[in-house]
Amino acid sequence: MVIDLIDEANYLNESYQQLIEAVIALTAKKLQLNQESEVDISIVDNESIHALNKQYRNIDRPTDVLSFALNEGEEDWDFSLDEQEEVFDIPQHYGDIIISYQKIGEQAEEYGHSFERELAFLVVHGFLHLNGFDHQTSEEEQAMFALQEEVLREYGLTR
Repeated sequence: MVIDLIDEANYLNESYQQLIEAVIALTAKKLQLNQESEVDISIVDNESIHALNKQYRNIDRPTDVLSFALNEGEEDWDFSLDEQEEVFDIPQHYGDIIISYQKIGEQAEEYGHSFERELAFLVVHGFLHLNGFDHQTSEEEQAMFALQEEVLREYGLTR
């Protein structure tokens, strides 16, 4: 999985960057995604995520994570090829995940677990949203959160 990590304020050290790459790779493997696919992850401050949350969700407060899927709301397209045409395995760009650095620390403290676990949780949560998972119903929430916990447990990040 190709990850474009945008951290203009240099919040994340190398071990946090490696953590992000590892949990995205593990999640992509579980979802059986093309390993050449791409995702953008931005680490921002509360002010920046607040502005995005207000602009795109009409919620006037900072949040922990936002996901913007590139294919969200699009109809399924039929890209069928003639039998003579060669089929290419084109990497997919899933979209953008925006995470508030301050919220990682606040929520880690609030939930009584490590900064690393909260960072990994938010990364996996955002990535699952990009792949069509949601938590609007109890069934959706149960499926999404079970997969999140499975990834975090396998990586060794438990509560």
